[in-house]
Amino acid sequence: MVAHDIHIIGGGLAGSEAAWQLAEAGYRVRLSEMRGGGDMTPAHQGDTLAEMVCSNSFRSDDGDSNAVGLLHREMRSLGSIIMREADATKVPAGSALAVDRDLFSGGVTKALAEHPNVTIVRERVDTLPTEGMTIVATGPLTAASLAESIGVATGKDALAFFDAIAPIVYRDSIDMDIAWMASRWDKVGPIGDGKDYINCPMDKDQYYAFVQGLIDGDKTEFKDWEKDTPYFEGCMPIEVMAERGIETLRFGPMKGVGLDNPRTGRWPYAVVQLRQDNALGTLWNMVGFQTKLKHGAQVELFRTIPGLEKAEFARLGGLHRNSFIRSPELLDGQLRLKSAPHIRFAGQITGCEGYVESAAIGLVAARFAIAELGGRSLPPPPPETALGALLGHITGGADAASYQPMNVNFGLFPPVAEDVRKKDRKLAYTQRAGAALAEWMKVADGVAA
Repeated sequence: MVAHDIHIIGGGLAGSEAAWQLAEAGYRVRLSEMRGGGDMTPAHQGDTLAEMVCSNSFRSDDGDSNAVGLLHREMRSLGSIIMREADATKVPAGSALAVDRDLFSGGVTKALAEHPNVTIVRERVDTLPTEGMTIVATGPLTAASLAESIGVATGKDALAFFDAIAPIVYRDSIDMDIAWMASRWDKVGPIGDGKDYINCPMDKDQYYAFVQGLIDGDKTEFKDWEKDTPYFEGCMPIEVMAERGIETLRFGPMKGVGLDNPRTGRWPYAVVQLRQDNALGTLWNMVGFQTKLKHGAQVELFRTIPGLEKAEFARLGGLHRNSFIRSPELLDGQLRLKSAPHIRFAGQITGCEGYVESAAIGLVAARFAIAELGGRSLPPPPPETALGALLGHITGGADAASYQPMNVNFGLFPPVAEDVRKKDRKLAYTQRAGAALAEWMKVADGVAA
């Protein structure tokens, strides 16, 4: 057994970020990842660390008026490996931060594999360690044996929801005589040109036929124990949205507002957007098209979309079951399991939602562990910061009985002063957060020294 100061279980975004933070602080990390050791999850395709499986987007990178953009900025300030590699591998996506997923995960893997304080072990961990400081960052696809061990330790059944994956299309199979390049309202991102999405237009009859096809299509069957599992609203299968009403998709991922079709000079009745998925621009992700349709039904229906009649798919959509713990009840303010405080939880298994949020909680868990290993105490990030607001929601801000996955948003922050005008509130949140984080970092840097 390799000597280590802390054991991290799970090499996703949260576990990778936690390992980097601890290693950079001088502590020896054993990072256990079951992929590459003979095991695989229903959603992953490879064995690299920090593999992204649902989308290549970190969402908005606007740190002045968007909560997730603010979280990006805070993580960069704290030396995040996830944000470093995301910035190094970004691809055009309007005002969003999207990455080449293979280059991104490859960069994270290389950085950790070459770090002298990190030992990566390809192994499946079946039970929670009974001693030794540990961070569990196994994500929403925790192996069944470990999930059972977590259930025994917590005394609570894990909550669960379904998460769906969107298809990816080869760029050269898209008919650009029908589709066109544009961002909504021609908005220019930090590395784009205002034409960052491929747009496939639909008229009213085409849209209605498509919605009916979603409703009638052959879908994945649920097992008995899965039938009562709720979906996460932020990653809802497109056919489930279609079942909510004929116009639902037209006011969601298929809205044509702000997209002038150059061939008509008008907004389409509905539109299917595709976002670049790799740096080469050869793979494009169907935005908002997470689906539980069976593969044959996907190919048949999605090729009725104008511009995708001859589409070739690098990956079809899929569905997998995600699990998370009732964190507000089970974890203390430093992400420690109350019944076994040598164990911390981090990432999506805590009930945060999104790649950035997952990595952020891995970062915070590591910072708490660094302080504890050094015999010191670190206060949590202030609730006025994105890190603190997200942490507060997970560890007590949310109602435990109705706890559901949550992305970071300004609704988790303490309200700004009532006299701040509505149009100025987002900037007020981010400016206040910047000042609060700067003060907390002085303390955090002192603890880590």
